[in-house]
Amino acid sequence: MSSVPRGRFRAVLALAWLALLGVGGWLLSGHLRLEEDLRRFLPTPRTPAQVLLVDELGEGPGARLLLLALSGASPEALAARSQALRAALADRPEIALAANGGDAGLDAVPAHLLPYRYLLSPTLDEHALDADYLRAELEQRLQDLGSPAAALVEPLLPSDPTLETLRVAEAWQPARAPQRLHGVWFDRAGAQALLLVQTRAPGFDSAGQQAAVAAIHDAFGASAAAVPESAGARLELSGPGAFAVAIRERTEREMRWIGTADTLGLLLLLALAYRRWSMPLLGALPLASGGLAGLGAVALAFDGVHGITVAFGFTLIGVAQDYPIHFFSHLRPGLDPRQAVRALWPTLATGVAATCIAYATFLFSGVQGLQQLAVFTIAGLGVAAACTRWLLPRLTMPARRDPAHSVRLARLWQGVARLPRPRRSLLLLAAVALAVVLLAPQPFWQNDLSRLTPVPPADLQRDARLRAELGAPDVRYVLAVHGADTEQALRASERLLPVLRRLQGEGVLEGYDLAARYLPSAATQQRRQARLPDEAALRAALARALEGSPFRGDAFEPFVADVAAARAAAPLALADLAGTPLELGVAGLLLERAGGSTALVSLSGLQDPDALAAAVAPLGARLLDLKQASESLVAQWRARLLGALAAAVLLLAATVWLALRSPRRVLRVLAPMALGTLLILAVLRGCGVELNLFHLVALILAAGLGLDYALFFDHAGDDRDQQLRTLHAVIVCSLTTALVFSLLALSAIPVLRAIGSTVALGVVFNFALALLVARAPAQEASP
Repeated sequence: MSSVPRGRFRAVLALAWLALLGVGGWLLSGHLRLEEDLRRFLPTPRTPAQVLLVDELGEGPGARLLLLALSGASPEALAARSQALRAALADRPEIALAANGGDAGLDAVPAHLLPYRYLLSPTLDEHALDADYLRAELEQRLQDLGSPAAALVEPLLPSDPTLETLRVAEAWQPARAPQRLHGVWFDRAGAQALLLVQTRAPGFDSAGQQAAVAAIHDAFGASAAAVPESAGARLELSGPGAFAVAIRERTEREMRWIGTADTLGLLLLLALAYRRWSMPLLGALPLASGGLAGLGAVALAFDGVHGITVAFGFTLIGVAQDYPIHFFSHLRPGLDPRQAVRALWPTLATGVAATCIAYATFLFSGVQGLQQLAVFTIAGLGVAAACTRWLLPRLTMPARRDPAHSVRLARLWQGVARLPRPRRSLLLLAAVALAVVLLAPQPFWQNDLSRLTPVPPADLQRDARLRAELGAPDVRYVLAVHGADTEQALRASERLLPVLRRLQGEGVLEGYDLAARYLPSAATQQRRQARLPDEAALRAALARALEGSPFRGDAFEPFVADVAAARAAAPLALADLAGTPLELGVAGLLLERAGGSTALVSLSGLQDPDALAAAVAPLGARLLDLKQASESLVAQWRARLLGALAAAVLLLAATVWLALRSPRRVLRVLAPMALGTLLILAVLRGCGVELNLFHLVALILAAGLGLDYALFFDHAGDDRDQQLRTLHAVIVCSLTTALVFSLLALSAIPVLRAIGSTVALGVVFNFALALLVARAPAQEASP
């Protein structure tokens, strides 16, 4: 083929490849459904506490709750601004509910719930609406009308002479509500107006939470015009959603600068290594193809692709960048690129197969996030390797220079060849590393999920302070009682009330809150309903109660009508609370799931968990320790991952054995990877690092890199020129990989830092050990 047709063929192939990538990207952008449910990366919960924890992480009201504090103006101005902000948020579709205590009076009972007041108030548990009770209440109303409360009582009298509306409103106040100043919630110092906001987006949806946070800031800005005297007010925002948004924005900022630095550094390194502008561009094509293939495979195999899968998957298939580098470094003048890649293919294929086998074990982990990661990585690496084998050589021009003729490289290799081949020293190094790993004083594993969250301590302290001011319950312990449906769960929680009151009196706990306080069971409502007199009996009792009273006999017709409506009404249900201030409290304490309902009892000031657990156990309630549940879930996740790693090690060794069929060569290839992994662990443990799940996943990537380095040094054999080309390739691969992960190791985000530091250490150790152990013996290498 002449040079002109050959050049035209390369141009057509390059354009076709780029067009295929463009079409693939366009198709994926239109059909790819990204999801951000963190539960995809958690194992299936087994215990009740784990089930509750996972539900709350994803869709629980606690994960959708945002805490707002206004400061920087006078209390009167802040109260007015709080009301204006609450009104503005009521019209925002991103916000399900906003509460600031402004509805703490009669407004706490919505108009459509007023007929239910006799079913919701505990009055009928102790009194009947007979003549004696009504007479006593009417006499009390006469005294009220002569007091400062007259303005509040007088409008209620015709329909509610017993003031059940006030009793219900009082009972519905949060168990530990903050103080109210100027009609809204304030902190104890009276310097901050407080609000609670519940988002429509679940807690795991960071994009939805981001939209909600933006809506709050927009509403806060818009509310300034309604209260000019609060122009200097400041808004503080806290809660899981606010943290998720801050973490997302911070991660995106870090990834932007890291990505920019990586790209510039990689282009510079490849340009210096090969001195041809086309090499960096051509080398990116297999990586881009692998990324699109990985995304497409996950999209076909699963309903949605998790954001972590995309971010972490592209990091993992970054090893595919090594494939074109090995190919470029083995080019030399006079050798057709297709011949060069053909000679490399057995070694390259072995490395790809071994890495894919390691990640294939994730398919049996039982964790969907890891399964997605496995599919992404296997498809991506396989396609990137295939592109390097069959497409890239047809685009590459013959080499103008041979890395084997580099004087500097030859000197470096001569220095390496003079080094003694380590044997006993490696055993000693392994023994020391193992001792450090096992004897380091700090805990081996990090089980606290909160430590993976890059939330500044000041923000966590502010969140704790706001929760305390708003009377938020303890977040570690919660009582749970299960029922086949909502009614059974409510009845079971009502049976706990006498025990909880007794324990509160004994100082076992300071307070508690449960859904039945706001929404009694249907059985309780029906029992109270049965105690309501019919219209004739009520009129007769009312007439006797009014004898000698200054009230007119026909003044209480609305009262008679309301009691009649209450007698005929169906019991109030959970769905009837939608859109009311009660929805926020009840939804967090009454969880409806496909397998039944769970009524929760939030606790505050719990002093003796064991005493509480023993007291409620006979009633079918269980005290759940959510901290312990999260730690057990992490341990369960880790056990699955370690099992997958053990299987991966065996399969990887078997793959290398089938490829090399020589015990000596297999040992020389596997030993650097094994010792490198041990050294990584020793350094991390020696530096006081507690290992988390991301360290383990990063160890697999580091091991895959080490295997590739050792395989290529073994492939070079005792041919000096091949050894130099391999050295050139591995140096370039090591530098590019070290650049990427060293920048990640500098990140302030714990997850990125764990991945970056682990792989960066792996690059250094695996390169040095592969060079010392896997290369051909010095006496076999001759110039």
